[in-house]
Amino acid sequence: MKRIVLLAAAMLWAASAQAQAETVRVAWCAKSILSSASPFAIANKMGYFAAGKITVDLQPVGGGSVDCDKFVGTGEVRYSLPSIEALATLRPQGLKAKVFYTAYQGNIYGIAVPDESPIKTFADLKGKKIGVASLGSGGAIVARAIATNIGDPDLPVVAVGEGAQAAALLRQGQIDALALYDTQYAVIESLGIKLRIMPNAEFDAFPGNGLIALDDTLATDRAQAVAIGQGYAKGELFAIANPEAAVRIMWAEFPQTKPTGKDEATALRDDVITLKARIANWQLSKSGVTAWGESAMAHYQEYLDFLVKWGQIKTPIKATELVTNDLIADINKFDPKEVEAAAKSYK
Repeated sequence: MKRIVLLAAAMLWAASAQAQAETVRVAWCAKSILSSASPFAIANKMGYFAAGKITVDLQPVGGGSVDCDKFVGTGEVRYSLPSIEALATLRPQGLKAKVFYTAYQGNIYGIAVPDESPIKTFADLKGKKIGVASLGSGGAIVARAIATNIGDPDLPVVAVGEGAQAAALLRQGQIDALALYDTQYAVIESLGIKLRIMPNAEFDAFPGNGLIALDDTLATDRAQAVAIGQGYAKGELFAIANPEAAVRIMWAEFPQTKPTGKDEATALRDDVITLKARIANWQLSKSGVTAWGESAMAHYQEYLDFLVKWGQIKTPIKATELVTNDLIADINKFDPKEVEAAAKSYK
């Protein structure tokens, strides 16, 4: 009972604090906001962002990581959550931004085919057609790198969108494989298409998406960047501890994300499955780090070298030019057990 009273008091405080908070625009690098974005919803709902005197306005960006990076560069958003590939190409062109919080410690991208497909190895993709969410997505860069690797650099990579649209094109045989990501694969399987993710040990060690901001923002508004990172970290911890509560908070904060055409129990089950697909790549053990948001610099460098090797980045670049751990100690100044207790007692 005491814990419930304390939780209620904290939520009342959060509501009051949010009324005084600055609204900060953050880009979500996909056309649709899914349950995997729940750390943002949780941090708004539970007052984790408000503690840093901010509230987050999450903006879906259909052009993927490339547009997410560009929007940070133009000032349309202050922060975004893209994959590293686009930044590696845009920073040499003048986009002075860095990853300051690695959100996905595991690589979320990969090639998937229908379970019954005769495609068994990457070499079998020669002459086939690969579908990606958008031509500016991280998945498109990965697909092109694999195509070059197997000696078929002209292999067709086409934009097929997400969710039901991508599933329909795959079911109709208009594409042979997908280069999407973990949560989209969970969504497509919920639509009745059993997928087989093609194993790639090399890719498994590569980092996923991270929060980025302009170098100037990190230098002049460090406290706000720390607040974004710490709120997100607490949101991740909360979702890991109580995925069902995370989905329900997501529905409350972003009503458009609640599935239609399903009963609530089915919708909750499917969204929890989708969230758990992403949670697997939040785990610190995926990259061997010990702090939330910490970047495994060696893994970043390995990935950047891979992208250069297969022609997706034209000029070699050092991970330290794109990624920083400078804020991580401050971001982690909170008690994870308090967040986990709040999640487990959430009603």
